[in-house]
Amino acid sequence: MQNKHEDAPKLIVKGVSKTYRDGKRLLDVLEPLDLTVGRGEFVSLIGPSGCGKSTLFNIVAGVDEPGSGTLAIDGDWQGERTGRVGYMPQQPLLLPWRTVEENVLLGLDVLRLPRRESQQQARDVLKRFGLHEFADSYPDTLSGGMRQRIALLRTVLFNSSFLLLDEPFGALDALTRITLQMWLLDLLQMYHSSVLFITHDVREAILLSDRIYVLSARPASVLRVVDIDLPRPRRQEMLTEDTSIHLERELLSLLVKEQPL
Repeated sequence: MQNKHEDAPKLIVKGVSKTYRDGKRLLDVLEPLDLTVGRGEFVSLIGPSGCGKSTLFNIVAGVDEPGSGTLAIDGDWQGERTGRVGYMPQQPLLLPWRTVEENVLLGLDVLRLPRRESQQQARDVLKRFGLHEFADSYPDTLSGGMRQRIALLRTVLFNSSFLLLDEPFGALDALTRITLQMWLLDLLQMYHSSVLFITHDVREAILLSDRIYVLSARPASVLRVVDIDLPRPRRQEMLTEDTSIHLERELLSLLVKEQPL
């Protein structure tokens, strides 16, 4: 069945703000901000630690509600947001008592798909990305990079259309991080996913993104929106081109000014 809003962007955020009560005082986390993720587009958020990026993710995912403003997924301004995104937090959060295959199946179990169909999907995707030999392994026997791969596959199988990825590579060493960045791009090309991505790594944002939103210190507002004019498929060598180096310096300069002391 075709979505009646199939021509709409995957995500539209309009004037969304958020304030929390901290004892007797109010804590402003998000100033009214606008943001768009097109279909099949990779959009990154960069900004100082604690500026409100994860709060925005929780609002988009339906875990929290905005203080003001509104947002739409697939052009639907009124519908329930819960369950309409695949959300991966910073830690993989694999269940230690479940095997790799059983962890990948978890999202499909939530969707209540027939067990045989779910198992076949899980096995197919594990084979497609070279992880089938680890299907019966447990998370504590895997490296950090392997655990992140499994968590990403689980997230994609739950909802490949729209992914929220909150610093999925932040805890990895540099070499593993580079490997997984390219692995992620292959995965997204297969599923034609729309992605909203949080990172503190400016180079990572430039390599992966179609567009970057630079956020201010809390309460977060949009300082700058940058379109990344690099051809796809992306390659690591693109980061050494003059335009990429110049953009990295500009973005780092913006972020340093916003970083709280």
